[in-house]
Amino acid sequence: MHVLRKTFAATAAAMALSACGPQPEVSPEEASPEAQVPAGVADDAVRAVADAARRTPNELDAVFAKAAAEFNVPVSLLKAISLAETRWEHVRGEEEFEGRPAAFGLMALRGQDIIDGAALAGVSADAVRDEPLANVRAAAALLSKHADAAGIDRGDLGAWAPVVVRLTDISDPDIQAQYIHNEVYAALREGAGAFTPTGKVAVSLEASDVEAKFALPTAQALNVVDYPGAVWRTSPNFNARPSGMLPQMIIIHTCEGGYSGCVSWLSNSASGVSAHYVVNETGSAVTQLVRESSRAWHIAAAYQPSLNNNTKPGLGGRSTNDFSVGIEHGGYASTTNFDTRMITSSAKLSCDITRGHNIPRDRYHIVAHGQLQANRSDPGAHWPWTSYINQIRSECGDGGGGGTSAIIVDSNNANNNASLATFSAPATSWTRGTFAGNYGGDYYFANVAPVSEPAVFRFNLAAAGSRTIQAWWPAGTNRSTSAPFIINHTGGATTVSRNQQIDGGKWVTLGTYNFARGWNTVQLSRWTSSGEVVIADAIRVQ
Repeated sequence: MHVLRKTFAATAAAMALSACGPQPEVSPEEASPEAQVPAGVADDAVRAVADAARRTPNELDAVFAKAAAEFNVPVSLLKAISLAETRWEHVRGEEEFEGRPAAFGLMALRGQDIIDGAALAGVSADAVRDEPLANVRAAAALLSKHADAAGIDRGDLGAWAPVVVRLTDISDPDIQAQYIHNEVYAALREGAGAFTPTGKVAVSLEASDVEAKFALPTAQALNVVDYPGAVWRTSPNFNARPSGMLPQMIIIHTCEGGYSGCVSWLSNSASGVSAHYVVNETGSAVTQLVRESSRAWHIAAAYQPSLNNNTKPGLGGRSTNDFSVGIEHGGYASTTNFDTRMITSSAKLSCDITRGHNIPRDRYHIVAHGQLQANRSDPGAHWPWTSYINQIRSECGDGGGGGTSAIIVDSNNANNNASLATFSAPATSWTRGTFAGNYGGDYYFANVAPVSEPAVFRFNLAAAGSRTIQAWWPAGTNRSTSAPFIINHTGGATTVSRNQQIDGGKWVTLGTYNFARGWNTVQLSRWTSSGEVVIADAIRVQ
C-alpha cells in the first residue's frame, strides 16, 4: 500500500475510533481544547488526528496547487515546508527574540521575505501576513526566484534543497542540514495528511522516494547533556549563575518559529540569546544548548514576585535568568492546539529538571514567559497548563519537587496534588502571610497559646513504610524557639520541637518514622510557651 494511503487509512481508522463508544454530553462550544483530546495510552493516532484537525480547519490542497502551478514550484515541496514550519497552521507571528522578525502564515514568512514575496506575487504585505493563499503564493514566488538564480533543474525534487534553505534564516550549515534532511525532506519521503474537523481532506502530501542534494548533518554528541536523549548543540550565549544561585523555576517559551530555525537562532553568537532546551513540534527531538548549571539568556526581565503570586519574594529585582531553566518549543503563541506529543515530551523534560533541582511542580515554579515579561505572550493562551502540570506530576510520581518518591505538602493547596497532599488550618486562629524564604509563595502563622488548634499537613502513601519528615519555614525574630510538630505514625504520636528563628528557607529534618498505607498527618500545634508565633509553611515526606 502506498505510504500516503497508509497514512490516510490509519488516520481514517483513528477518526472512526474517536467517534466510537459513549460520548460525553458536552456541546462542541463548551468543550475545552484539553477536553477534546482523547484519553488513554492507546490513543496516540486519535490524538494526532485531533491535533491536526484543530490546527488545519480548512481544505488547503487547492491553495498549495494554485501557488505551485503559478510559479512552477513542486506542490509537494510547498506542503513539506509548511508542515515543517507551521504544522499547516496559518500562524499570526509575534516576536520572541530581539532582532528576529515575527513569522506569518502557512509558510512562516518573516521580515524582508514578506515584502519581497508580496512584490513578486503582486499582493500587499498585509495580505501575505493575513491570507493563506497570498502567503503560499508569496513563498512560491520567492522559491521560484531563488531557483532561477541557482539554475536548478525544477523537475529534480532533490535539487531544490539549497533553495529551500534560502527561505529560512538558518545560517549554521549543520542546522541547515538537519532542517533539510530531518524535517522538510523527511516529510517528503514519509508523506503526511490532515483532515478538517468535519472529516474532509485538509492537506494531502504524497510520499516520494527522494533524497535531498545537500550535505548530511554531523553526528551530535550525547554524553554532555543533562537530559538523557537530548542532542547537544552548544550556544555561545550563556554565562555562570551568580554564586550560590541554583535553578528554582522553569520558564516555558514558544519559539515563534520552527524547531531548526529556533535552534539556529539560539546558537548564533550574533543573536545574543539562548535557552537551555528546545523541544520540537512533535516531541520527537530535544536539543540542549546550555547546561542547566549555567545561566542561559532566555528572558529579558527582572523578576517581579507580584506577577507570580508573590512566589519567592527574596528574588525580586534579580534577573530571572539567574535562577531559571528555559525551555523553548517549536511553534507559536497563537497556536490554538499544541501537539499532545510535544506536551508529553516537554512534561518529561520538566519532570527531570524539577527532580534534579528540587523545584516544586506547580504553576508558580513552572511559569510562562509571557507571565513574567510584559512584552511577550508565549506560550500563549492555549498552552494546556492543567494537562502539562498533571503530566509532570504523573511522570515524577509525586506532588512536588524533591526526590523520585518525595511528597511535598505546601500550605497553599494550589501547589499540591490533591490526591497526594492537602493542608488545612483553623481559620479562627491561623492567618496567611508572606516573608522572604517561604516555600511556594506564602505560609500560615498563629500566635502561640495553651491550646493545640493545629495546622495539619496530610499526605497519602501508596504503601506502608519508613519515611523521613522534613519541614520548611521562613525564619524570623518573632518565631517560636520550640515550635511543636506532631508526627502521627504507626507507633503513635511523636512531638518534635524546632527553633523557627533559625534554619529558615531550607528543609529541616524532623525524623524518620513508620507510616501506614493511605493518608497520614503531621501537625503543627500552637501549644508552646516560647516565642510569639509558629509558622506552618511546608513539609516534605521522602
